[in-house]
Amino acid sequence: MGGPEVIVPVTMFAGGFAMVFGIVYLKTRQNMAMIEKGMNPKEQTNRPAPFKSLKAGLLLVGAGLGLLIAFLLDAYALPFEIEPTGLYFALIAIGGGIGLMLSYMIEKKHWYDKDQK
Repeated sequence: MGGPEVIVPVTMFAGGFAMVFGIVYLKTRQNMAMIEKGMNPKEQTNRPAPFKSLKAGLLLVGAGLGLLIAFLLDAYALPFEIEPTGLYFALIAIGGGIGLMLSYMIEKKHWYDKDQK
């Protein structure tokens, strides 16, 4: 093995190392900045995320509904000469986006109602 076929493995290992090094370096810088401002970095990791499962659930429901609609359109509404691959990807993305927007509206309404009390 010599020449051009060596470049791919070397590039993959160098890229993986650079990615891990960058993540660790940036996390350390973030922690140092928090310490300089008088914050405790350990509190950041223990903070609850109350709407995380709602967001994930609505994203998956939206993507699933998009996939179902694409399947139904493919099976019953489209002519057989058309390849519906783009339709599947588009409707999955649209359904997932609608699910995320619905999650945002629910979270916004919750925090708005909480501030009004």
